[in-house]
Amino acid sequence: MKTLSHRFCVAPMLDWTDKHCRYFHRLLSKNALLYTEMVTTGALIHGNAERFLAFNTKEHPVAFQLGGSNPRDLAICARMVEEAGYDEVNLNVGCPSDRVQNGGFGAYLMAHPQLVGDCVAAMQAVVNIPVTVKSRIGIDERDSYEELTQFIDTVSQAGCKTFIIHARKAWLKGLSPKENREVPPLRYDVVFQLKKDFPELEIVINGGITTLEQSVELLEHVDGVMLGREIYQNPYLLAAVDGLLFGDDSLILRREQVLFELFPYIQAQLQQPSVRLHSMARHVLGLFYGEYGARLWRRYLSENACKSECNEQILLSAFELTQKEI
Repeated sequence: MKTLSHRFCVAPMLDWTDKHCRYFHRLLSKNALLYTEMVTTGALIHGNAERFLAFNTKEHPVAFQLGGSNPRDLAICARMVEEAGYDEVNLNVGCPSDRVQNGGFGAYLMAHPQLVGDCVAAMQAVVNIPVTVKSRIGIDERDSYEELTQFIDTVSQAGCKTFIIHARKAWLKGLSPKENREVPPLRYDVVFQLKKDFPELEIVINGGITTLEQSVELLEHVDGVMLGREIYQNPYLLAAVDGLLFGDDSLILRREQVLFELFPYIQAQLQQPSVRLHSMARHVLGLFYGEYGARLWRRYLSENACKSECNEQILLSAFELTQKEI
């Protein structure tokens, strides 16, 4: 079985971390572990599996996140994920959306640790890549540390050795997914205690992490950190990850160098009739976050990248306008 580093991960984010986003992120960091959006077992088995599984080999290391609760279906999909070439398959046990709850998976599964264990065991039986789990620290009133440790113990005995823990509980009723990312208080101490109580497991912490300095501090207590929306808003944060967290002293690309490195990929993708510039340009809106001219960059791309027949020259024009303003 492959050994992956979870020291720094970019979270799976629905509608955001598609293949174009991940290719862009890989230009910024060679070592960060990237995750796909969550894809349900039903979508893979009954939908356009080729579209969902497609990725560029330059994205490695890259993990695929599945949503589901049927062990047989998850095993089928895990095998598809491995055959497609992914480095890991991750089970979503943390999403609190109504759609996911109604499907009987996501955070709802935290109340059913044995079922999660059965799912993990079924997937591990058919693949050689790691099977990991992403969860919360609890749901609704079932948020005691004892219930959390029972969940971890049950699922780890089924074969899962890596747990990515969003350090908030989830309220399955009354809060939206966005509110569930902000309203329940962060409990890093709970995740730290898990690492102490399960030293043999790899524990990755997620939730509310906004800087690499904060990441370094958290790594004194856990094995890895996972950032999501902060990376999407400020993707250039990834440029310092390799040096600061992996000891890689490779030259850091400037923002404009990253942009020019992306051009050949954009040109190749636009040769496909189903791909439009906007589907790629939307992921680089934050490339100049915090820099002078960032607002002009975002506005120009937002207004022009969605036009028909446009190409990578739109990004070049946006960059040139930004430089003129500077």
